[in-house]
Amino acid sequence: MPETLDLSGDVVALTAAICDIPSVSGDETTLADAIETALARSAQLEVLRDGDAIVARTHLGRSRRVVIAGHIDTVPVTANLPTSFRDAGTESEALWGRGTVDMKGGVAVALHLAATLAAPRWDVTWVFYDHEEVEAELNGLGRLARLHPEWLHGDLAILGEPTNGGIEGGCNGTLRADISTTGRAAHSARSWRGSNAIHAAAPILDRLAHYTAAEVEVDGLVYREGLNAVGISGGIAGNVIPDRCTVSVNYRFAPSATPEQAAAHVREVFEGFDVEVSDSAPGARPGLDALLVQEFVAAVTSVTGGVAGPKYGWTDVARFAELGIPAVNFGPGNPELAHADDEHCPTGQIRSCAAALRGWLTDDAGPDAGTPGIEE
Repeated sequence: MPETLDLSGDVVALTAAICDIPSVSGDETTLADAIETALARSAQLEVLRDGDAIVARTHLGRSRRVVIAGHIDTVPVTANLPTSFRDAGTESEALWGRGTVDMKGGVAVALHLAATLAAPRWDVTWVFYDHEEVEAELNGLGRLARLHPEWLHGDLAILGEPTNGGIEGGCNGTLRADISTTGRAAHSARSWRGSNAIHAAAPILDRLAHYTAAEVEVDGLVYREGLNAVGISGGIAGNVIPDRCTVSVNYRFAPSATPEQAAAHVREVFEGFDVEVSDSAPGARPGLDALLVQEFVAAVTSVTGGVAGPKYGWTDVARFAELGIPAVNFGPGNPELAHADDEHCPTGQIRSCAAALRGWLTDDAGPDAGTPGIEE
C-alpha cells in the first residue's frame, strides 16, 4: 500500500513522516510516489515527473517565477531511524534521525507550502529530486536541467539545504587535482641506486603549508577560498624505493572564477610539477544585486534574524547558476550535523523557516506555519 502524506498539517510532523520513509540514494521511489500522490491533490498545481524527480508548478500569470527545490534522498542510515523527539514541549525540542538536517526539514517546508498556498504572489515551481548524495552524473536536478530545462525556468531559485535558518548565497566552486612526482625504483637496501619520488613531493607539501587562502568579495559576500592536500599515495612495497608519488589536492574557489581559471591557478602554484585536474565544478554567484533576491533576503532576515552570508561548500545552487538563475541556500538544520549519526534539527527552526518563506511568498509573515487552526 502506498505511503500517505498529510501536506496540510503540522510541518514538523510532516518532516518526521518523510524522514521515516526509506529514501537512501537509489531507493527514493517510495517517497517520490508519496510526494507525487500528495501534490496531485492540489488543484492549483501541475505535477510532472521524471524518474524519481517530482516537479509541481503554479500557472497564475504572475510577473515572476520562483523555483524552490530540495533533494529527497539521504546517505545510508546508521541505526538513526525511525525519527524521535527529544526535549519535547520545550524550546530545545528537536527531531532526531537521518535526514532531519540533510535535508528533509527543507523538503517538508516546501511540500507544506506547495499544498497550502493557493495563491502566492509569485508563480512557484516546486522541485523534489533524487540522487543528490551520490555521483554527480546521477543527480536528479542535473538530469532535469539536461532533459527538461523548461521545467526549471525562474527568476530566483531557493535550495532548501541546511543553513541554520539563515541565508547563504551562491557557493564556492570546487576542483580536484593530482600533483605527481617521479623517481627511480630501487631496492631499499641500495637506496642510493634509486630516486625517491615521495621525498621529491616535499616541495608540494611545503607550498600547500605556506599557501595563503584568498578572501574574495562577490556581490557583497566574502568567500574564503582554500587549497589543501586531501590524499597522498606512492610506493608498492616496504622494501622498494618508490618511483612515483601523487598528492591529491582540493581547491575551493570563489564563484567569481571559472573552473578554467581555477585550474590555471593550481598549475601556477605547482609550477614545475605534473598537474592533472581530475574533476571540477563551477561555483554560483549569489546574485544579491537582483531585486527579487534582495526582497527575499529582507523578508527572511526580518523573521529569522541575521544577515546573508556565503556558502563555502558546493551545492546544487550551482546548477541553477549555470541556467542563469540567481540562487540561494535557505533551510533548517545545522549543516555541521549533516550525515552525522546524531543528526537532529530543532523543531522551532523548521517552523521559523516555514513561516519566513510563507511570509515572503504571501507578503505576510503571519503566525508559525503548520500550527493547527491556522488558515493558509
